[in-house]
Amino acid sequence: MRVFLAGATGAVGRSLIPVLVGAGHEVVGTTRSPDKVPELRAAGAEGVVVDGLDAGGVLRAVRAAAPDVIVQQQTALAGGSGDLKHWDDEFAATNRLRTEGTDHLLSAAREVGVRRFVAQSYTGWPNARSGGPVKTEDDPLEANPPAACRQTLQAIQYQERVTTTTPGIDGLALRYGSFYGRGTGLTGDDVAGMLRKRRFPLVGGGTAVWTVVHIDDAARATLAAVEGGAPGVYNVVDDDPAPVAQMLPALAAALGAKPPLNLPAWLARPLIGDFGVTFMTTLRGASNAKAKRELGWKPQYPSWREGFRAISR
Repeated sequence: MRVFLAGATGAVGRSLIPVLVGAGHEVVGTTRSPDKVPELRAAGAEGVVVDGLDAGGVLRAVRAAAPDVIVQQQTALAGGSGDLKHWDDEFAATNRLRTEGTDHLLSAAREVGVRRFVAQSYTGWPNARSGGPVKTEDDPLEANPPAACRQTLQAIQYQERVTTTTPGIDGLALRYGSFYGRGTGLTGDDVAGMLRKRRFPLVGGGTAVWTVVHIDDAARATLAAVEGGAPGVYNVVDDDPAPVAQMLPALAAALGAKPPLNLPAWLARPLIGDFGVTFMTTLRGASNAKAKRELGWKPQYPSWREGFRAISR
């Protein structure tokens, strides 16, 4: 198949291109930077420069590519500070790509006649913070999120809704857990640097349940969604949601850092805000049972426990 990969030089895109090419697919990957086109070519994809917020440019690129599948992986997260007090500000550009950018791609898909559409979403902090510790795709998202993340949650909900309900489109929204592996997310320079400097403490006992996925497993799940699976929402996470109090010390050890310090919630709140305290104390995890059952996917790293050990070698 021909796959139009929007956001091909992002975290998932970089890992996904060799997986798609290795499975025999032709890939047309987009980037906003002409300097990154050689990187795409070297990975085996055809590179196209296009701004995801330019509706006309997106349509022209999709029409020229004539794909069988469109994969929406566009974000604007490079260089972010991960400021939990101002989360919506950090994600403002990404939220536009999740809303306007997804609309442009879906419009182009319908005009060109592309039926299959796979979009990046996220699970973890959007889950409702009541009931059991692990949520499925059928469980509700948080109805009353902290003010710092409300716009971002609305953008996630919008992207999932239009992906899975647009007439004429077989849309799959993949709710990835937090990434680790090859400098992404939890193992990126920012988090690693804070852990090594002991500036990433456990807050309020670390009772929040975090859900993660190795970037290579996220790419393999995306391949499975490109090739099959019914329209709908899927959690793409490992088998082992766990309290922060277990996960963060193990991550620090894998990165060669000392164990994180402990900070009471009342002392941390002025520094990281309500959302930051929530992130460390009340989040719920996510189950991958549906993705394993319906996409025929299973993670190479079933638990962050062996995954973190692998990155430490």
